[in-house]
Amino acid sequence: MKGLCLLFVLLLAPFVFSQEPIYTVSELKINDERPHFSLNIHKNKVYYISYLLNKNRKIKTVLGNPSLTVFEAEIIDGEIVNETPIELDSETHVTNVSSVLLSPEGTNLYITVTYNNKNSPKGDFNIENFHIEVGEFIEGVGWTNFKVLPFCNPKYSYGHPTFSKDGKTMYFIANIKGGKEVAKGASDIFKVDVLGNNTFGEPTNLGIKVNSFSKEIYPFISDDNTLYFASNRPNGYGGFDIYKSKMDTDGNFEKAEKLPESINSKQDDLCFVIDSKNGTGFFSSKRSGGKGEDDIYYFIS
Repeated sequence: MKGLCLLFVLLLAPFVFSQEPIYTVSELKINDERPHFSLNIHKNKVYYISYLLNKNRKIKTVLGNPSLTVFEAEIIDGEIVNETPIELDSETHVTNVSSVLLSPEGTNLYITVTYNNKNSPKGDFNIENFHIEVGEFIEGVGWTNFKVLPFCNPKYSYGHPTFSKDGKTMYFIANIKGGKEVAKGASDIFKVDVLGNNTFGEPTNLGIKVNSFSKEIYPFISDDNTLYFASNRPNGYGGFDIYKSKMDTDGNFEKAEKLPESINSKQDDLCFVIDSKNGTGFFSSKRSGGKGEDDIYYFIS
C-alpha cells in the first residue's frame, strides 16, 4: 500500500510543482479613452506612454498628430495615481515615442522613437524605422541630450529595451536582416552586453525557443530571470499574447509558453511587468470591457 501511495505522489509531483500561477486581475482607475502602454517600474514610480490632454481633457495634438509622450506616476495600493507628463527636450519626442525605460541607476532615460525628417540620418535608411535613444536629466531642462544607441543600424528597426537585474544585459526587439544575427520574424528579441558609459557589445538573437516567424514586442526580464514578452504568433488566444521563457543555469532561455487566459484575451495583451518577489505587476490590454485603446491592468499571483 505504501508503495502505491509513493507511486501516486511521484506521478502527481510534476503537475503540482509545474502548475501555472493563478493570476487575479483588476482594471485600474487611471484608465480613460487614451492608450496606456510600455510600463516601466522604478522604485515606487511607474513610467509609461500615453496621450497628453489639454485643460478641457481633450487629446492634445502637435503638428496635427496626437501628443504621445512619457508619463511618470506613483504606485499606491496597486493603483497608479498622480500622473505627470515628464519634460522631453524636443517636439520630435512628444509625437512618436513608443517605449520608455529608466536605467537601473535612474540616471538615463531610454526611449524608442521613429526616424523623421528632423532626426533621420544621412545615407541608406528607411524613414519608417525606429531606434533606441538615451538621454540624461538636467535640472531645469528635463530629459535632454538624446543620442541614438551605437548598435542601431539605420537600415533596421530597434526598440523596446529592458535591462537585466544587474544592468549588465539589455534586451530589445529588432528586425535585423543582415549579418550573422538575423531576425527570423517581423521583429525578434535580441540581447546585448552593457559595457558601461553607454557602450555596448554586439547584439545576439535569442533564438527559436523565444522568437517566432511572427512578431515579438515589449520584452521584460524579471529579477528571477524570466523573460516576458508579447507575440502574435499562431495558436494564441487572439492578437498579441503574453509569453514567458525561463533562463536556465547556463544562461539559455527555455521554450516560450503563453500565460493563461486570466492574463491573455482575444485582443492585444502586452507590456507585462512583474515584481517576482511578491508576484504583483501590471500589463496593458485592449480586451473588451475596457475604457480606452490599451488599458492598464494590475494583477496578483
